[in-house]
Amino acid sequence: MVTDNPTTLIEDLVFPEGPRWAFDRLWFSDIHGFKVMAVDIHGNSEIITSVKTRPSGLGWTPANELLIVSMEDSKLLKKSGNNLEIIADLSKYGAFYSNDMVVDKKGRAYIGHFGFDLYGNGERCSSTLLNVSPNGDVQVAADDLGFPNGAVITPDDKYLIIAETFNQRITIFDKLENGSLSNRRIWTQLDGIFPDGICLDSEGCLWIASPRQPSGCYRVSRSGEILDFISALNMSAFACMLGGNDRKTLFMCEAVDSKPGTISTGNGRIRIVDVNVPGVEFP
Repeated sequence: MVTDNPTTLIEDLVFPEGPRWAFDRLWFSDIHGFKVMAVDIHGNSEIITSVKTRPSGLGWTPANELLIVSMEDSKLLKKSGNNLEIIADLSKYGAFYSNDMVVDKKGRAYIGHFGFDLYGNGERCSSTLLNVSPNGDVQVAADDLGFPNGAVITPDDKYLIIAETFNQRITIFDKLENGSLSNRRIWTQLDGIFPDGICLDSEGCLWIASPRQPSGCYRVSRSGEILDFISALNMSAFACMLGGNDRKTLFMCEAVDSKPGTISTGNGRIRIVDVNVPGVEFP
């Protein structure tokens, strides 16, 4: 499945997360570096914008405007020129930090919350997945999730798949025409894998980044079979994305640690490796 050894695309990051392949580049949030960045397949990088309240999930409107989750103040932002416009305040719909996001083709943003003070060793609680409409209206799309994290929407727009990190499982919902979610069920239960970021390939399998040891990126079928594994080596894997010209490059966001205040530049990196099965076109 993996055709070569991973190579380092970019290093000297603090904590890369939320990767998305768009416009011939990998876009990602250096969360604890307080910036959104983009990097091409040759390692040429650009700082897109700074977010003092820590950026997380990324996506785009149908007009190709960049959407950014602001973690600490739980807001959805839109980049308008050099400014960041507030689209929605999410703070009363989910506890503690807002986190990862997937945006559908109509511009609806699905955003998860930590649910508890992860960094301060708070008592673990379930949390919500929010549905934010293009006009900024917020609804709870799903609740009682065990740390909702990386999410994908299938190319036919009929299903939303999401990682529940602390429940060690992948959950799938039917996605209705109006954007609401129904018929919740387990896509696969994982044993010893704590899924963080995920991405979908054209055979319907998921690449899953798991930061717990043995940390790395796992390719998993819906039956739960592990088809491939790429070790994060001396770091931990927190997110992954399939991209490149043929969508056969796996980008792996890795870091030594994730806790803010204790990490700095050099804590994180992104590595790449070629795979045989391409990713889907969306997101």
